[in-house]
Amino acid sequence: MSSSVRISAFAPFRVRSFRFQWPADLATSWAFEMETLILGWYVLVETQSVLMLTIYASLQYVGTLLAPMFGVMGDRVGHRNVLCAMRAMYAVLATLLMSLAFMDAVTPMIVLAIAAMLGLMRPSDIGMRTALVGETMPPSQLMGAMSIQRTTQDTARIAGALTGASLVAMLGMGSAYVAVVCFYVISLVLTWQAGNKQAGGEHPPSAVKASGVQRASPWRELREGLTYVWHAPQLRATMLFAFLLNLTAFPLFTGLMPYVAKVVYGADQTTLGTMVASAATGALIGSVIMTRFGGLFRPARAMIVFGIAWLAMLLLFVQTQSPATGIPMLMVAGCMQTMCLIPNNALLLRNSDERYRGRIMGIRMMAIYGNLPGLLLAGPLIAGFGYTATATGYCLFGIVFAVLIALTWRRHLWQSGAAANLR
Repeated sequence: MSSSVRISAFAPFRVRSFRFQWPADLATSWAFEMETLILGWYVLVETQSVLMLTIYASLQYVGTLLAPMFGVMGDRVGHRNVLCAMRAMYAVLATLLMSLAFMDAVTPMIVLAIAAMLGLMRPSDIGMRTALVGETMPPSQLMGAMSIQRTTQDTARIAGALTGASLVAMLGMGSAYVAVVCFYVISLVLTWQAGNKQAGGEHPPSAVKASGVQRASPWRELREGLTYVWHAPQLRATMLFAFLLNLTAFPLFTGLMPYVAKVVYGADQTTLGTMVASAATGALIGSVIMTRFGGLFRPARAMIVFGIAWLAMLLLFVQTQSPATGIPMLMVAGCMQTMCLIPNNALLLRNSDERYRGRIMGIRMMAIYGNLPGLLLAGPLIAGFGYTATATGYCLFGIVFAVLIALTWRRHLWQSGAAANLR
């Protein structure tokens, strides 16, 4: 029995594309985490304002409304090609910020401007990499592949957070950004080797032109994708559940972490790095569990149960007043987060027609838009009512509406025979 589990756990690496995509996504995720921590701490220290911190964090999600169009382009020209273009732009913007840091010309406004440009693309990166996995992976290996692929984000939050904090503390912002640029360049080179040889799906532009078939406009293709989701109850409910988590859980778990470290705990950036790494360690544990045993869970049920458990652990975390008590709870919360999000993405891929895969994951990334109001509301609410009261309200709101979603779509999300619960 253990032998078969071991084989199935690492079977995705038998696919050539995945052997290149996994390290490419790992390098990108490392750079993302280092950049987020470095710039978030810089904005908070330079401005001394939680509102500016939440503005910086929210700018990383301004492109969520564009995510479906990235999905359309992925379906048209190939998910790998779109990923390569995005990662090339990450490298260019990181090089610009690195150069400004070495010239001692960085200001909070420059950081916010670059964060806004990155924010146009970064929300779509996870959707595109997920669609690429769906394009190249046999359906029977999707849960395992998604679990392994998730480790790129989890290990990045551990190593990227600790490395970013240490490099800035020891060498300064410019030297830390040298590592960020290197990771982006490595990810671009590896991404180019991933994917299918024929990019752009079954009907490349030349074939469409030669056959005289008129391709639909991007807006019509996007509308078709939205209609497809709307008429599939399990997809519609899953998208809504993802939006709820981004509205309530993610702001507490990511964007507000520098505020907790500096103001609530009275600690420095090293403690912040440790907090982020502990949450990521829990997430990595969750990824490993899903890699080996994910096939035993019914996806929709797992998404709901672990999503509510994630919010419950965050509810306990926001009551803490020191890293000693907060860090263990962050670790458990990270584990619950991963065990919720992996079934979420696997459910969408397994219940979607392959013609719509890029658009479906693009629409899924629109759920990240929940971060924007969640973060922007958090700033003034914390200023008016305090961090603990605000965060508690977020968690309770999330738990109540998660239960309502499960009850409203129980036939599609909870019944064992539902399509969303097929193992």
